Amino acid sequence: MDLPQLAIVVAPERDNIAVAKAFIPAGTVVVWQEMSVTVRADIPPGHRFALYPVPNGEWVRQYGQPFARSRGLAPGDPVNDDTVESFVPQVDTDSLVLQTPQLPAWEGALPTFDGFHRPDGRAGVRNWVLIVPTSMCSSHEAAQIALRAEMQGICTRERYPNVDGVTAIPHTGGCGGPYPQAGARQRGTHENTLRILGQHIGHPNVGAALLIELGCEKANLAAFDDYFGADLAARYGKPVLRLSIQQDGGSQAVITRGLALLPELLAAANQTARQPALLGALALGLECGGSDAFSGLSANPALGQASDLLVRAGGRSVISEVAEFYGAEHLFAQRAVNRKVAADVFALLDWYRAYAAARGGHSLTENPSPGNKAGGLLNITIKSLGALAKSGNAPVVGVLDYGDWVWDYADSGVYMLNTPGYDPPSVTGLVGSGCQLVCFTTGRGSVFGNAIAPVIKIASNDALTARMPGDMDINAGAVISGAKTLLEMGRDIFHEILAVASGKWTKAEQNGHREFNLWEIEGLLL
Repeated sequence: MDLPQLAIVVAPERDNIAVAKAFIPAGTVVVWQEMSVTVRADIPPGHRFALYPVPNGEWVRQYGQPFARSRGLAPGDPVNDDTVESFVPQVDTDSLVLQTPQLPAWEGALPTFDGFHRPDGRAGVRNWVLIVPTSMCSSHEAAQIALRAEMQGICTRERYPNVDGVTAIPHTGGCGGPYPQAGARQRGTHENTLRILGQHIGHPNVGAALLIELGCEKANLAAFDDYFGADLAARYGKPVLRLSIQQDGGSQAVITRGLALLPELLAAANQTARQPALLGALALGLECGGSDAFSGLSANPALGQASDLLVRAGGRSVISEVAEFYGAEHLFAQRAVNRKVAADVFALLDWYRAYAAARGGHSLTENPSPGNKAGGLLNITIKSLGALAKSGNAPVVGVLDYGDWVWDYADSGVYMLNTPGYDPPSVTGLVGSGCQLVCFTTGRGSVFGNAIAPVIKIASNDALTARMPGDMDINAGAVISGAKTLLEMGRDIFHEILAVASGKWTKAEQNGHREFNLWEIEGLLL
């Protein structure tokens, strides 16, 4: 049987392995470039087998890139922990040659989306009234106000047609952590808590906010005033009311008072209606989770095509999860617009390696997860090569620390954001950086969303879409089956981005997912 019917060779001129599309039993004979290869073991979907002899110690390649060393592979042998040894290729960063790409200019009229225009020039894709606890100590009250508002029907489309609802961001931070030090080169947990919470209040997807403290915690209202200035409404150009549990009568009194304040906030938010906006006002978060081997062959590169279309139209994309750059960071750094940005990419990987080692002696090679491996992701290098495909081929224009605001930077292009590989705090970081929506690719299945930003779920394979149709927005498995090309799927994702940005709700939103999870960490790199 011809190999393309059973497996995928990503870079035919350079790869020496193939990836099974579906289960291939031992003894199957496949024909590849006029050669017959007998598969010598059962190959599960997403797993690999050798096409050529690969002598002991030689590189095994996919995407044209090395990701493991052979223990002595014969044609048809499975590629697994018994037949190869995982290695992370070492790159001489000093001799890196920049290959900054140039995307073609957009042809014709620039596309638009219908967004909520804000005083700072940004445009939101949602219009939430946001309940913000300054710390874990007021998170219960914030969550109760949002929950009761929904249960009591306080916010309806009939009454407030321009408002998406009332949502809260309960969290576990804000009570402790060292205070920020003037002139320090590093931000700690306390400062990043303030920054992320403040940037959610100022986020273009938020039309009004209610800020609630306990009163005695470090991240209290006084700390917000010290850090941001006392007039948050003037700073962010939207109503920001505040309550104190210790000063305003306790838990039940604050919940009651918060519910009573909602009509004022809802009415204010409702004054802003959707109007056309150019894509220069849009930042897209790029995320993957529960990945499998097909993620790097379908969903991720198709999302990369959509990201390139967004950048060509003047927008920006932000890719996160630094741990999943490891082993492929040199390919990302090559796309930098200058040597400083390339150096920043390598510096952030160095920092993250040190961070992992300081957290109990861990290594970035401990990624991937058991689920990733079951789906065919053999090691961190092959996972990283596939994960970076989400960023497409656009120029890399900047590196952001956790808590940085992407709109502080002028350029369209791709940004790298320092977040962990753990999806909830990573997506919180993307939204906290100013991304109005997120595209999330998955091969094993992921269901979570975000409190204020829509999360578009992109399945890497047909089987996942069939198992979880109520959670997947797009099926990129059509690329694996051959029903669509990567370019066609990328255009589909791009049009879905425009539709969601203009008001279409994602499956995660329909299912009520409102996750928010801070990355509580000391000593972040500036």
